[in-house]
Amino acid sequence: MNSQMKLLDVIALVEDLPDLGLYRGQVGTIVEVYEPEVFEVEFSDMQGQTYALETLRRDQLMALYHQPISEPARL
Repeated sequence: MNSQMKLLDVIALVEDLPDLGLYRGQVGTIVEVYEPEVFEVEFSDMQGQTYALETLRRDQLMALYHQPISEPARL
């Protein structure tokens, strides 16, 4: 499985960031890729209103998938 995150991927926080008002489990969308491991993430409510826009590291995020993930063939 390719675990590289990319633009428009849906993610969840894996740690609390109380100084930013964000907590583990909150869901956001990658809206900019600054470096392979650094992303601008937008957090929006159910009405589509943005409540946070933060630059986060890959180790603070977990990609979410809405379909089956196929593993690459093993030789």
